[in-house]
Amino acid sequence: MTAIDLNSDLGESYGAWGMGDDAAMLAVISSANVACGFHAGDPRGILKTVRAATEKGVSIGAHVSYPDRVGFGRRDMDVAHDELIADVIYQIGALKGIAAAAGVTVGYVKPHGALYNRIAHDPKQGQAVIDGIKAVDPSLVLMGLAGAPILEFARKSGLQVIAEAFADRAYTPDGQLVSRRDTGAVLHDPQVIAQRMLQLANEGTLEAIDGSTIRIDAQSICVHGDSPGAVAIAREIRRAFEAAGITVRSFLSA
Repeated sequence: MTAIDLNSDLGESYGAWGMGDDAAMLAVISSANVACGFHAGDPRGILKTVRAATEKGVSIGAHVSYPDRVGFGRRDMDVAHDELIADVIYQIGALKGIAAAAGVTVGYVKPHGALYNRIAHDPKQGQAVIDGIKAVDPSLVLMGLAGAPILEFARKSGLQVIAEAFADRAYTPDGQLVSRRDTGAVLHDPQVIAQRMLQLANEGTLEAIDGSTIRIDAQSICVHGDSPGAVAIAREIRRAFEAAGITVRSFLSA
């Protein structure tokens, strides 16, 4: 690769409760997955993050979720089809309004947490998310887990897609994310993570948690904004990429 997108989940602070360092992260990444209020984020904070992203030239995506603030959107929910469509429409619409006020547009949608994991392999909920996106703006790109069936499903439904890999997460031998409940699921060493991502960019492979080598075809890399040391991880990834002649650039500007 000569260029790759680096994304992070931002806008997740809520009132007096801070989450992550959006200002620092926006100086490193090329795409911001901005919370839409269902798992995190309050209107004022979301607007602040979108304005800051606009100033940095960072692309904006809607980070839609199950309605689960207490669980930070990481609890699986059996939501009715029509209800999930409406939830997705509502969240994208909210962020589009805030983005318009900041003089920028929303370019893509990345489901969050449990919803992201569920639709990767659940065609029923996946279709609801796709239908919600298309109802608002069929030009929006769907970001999803590299290798997951949802990407081909969305393509066949008429959406553009972008595949992503996770810098700070371990993978199973079959290319799935190791559950956060399991030991070793979240990675912390910036240099180790950066070398893994450099391998991904150069060879299209990663080492799974059992030591095996798996193939990952991804055009975007995510660093979770709420992870400890997230900014340091993102900075080290970007430094490693630039040293190797790989440009960090939004997939929307490619």
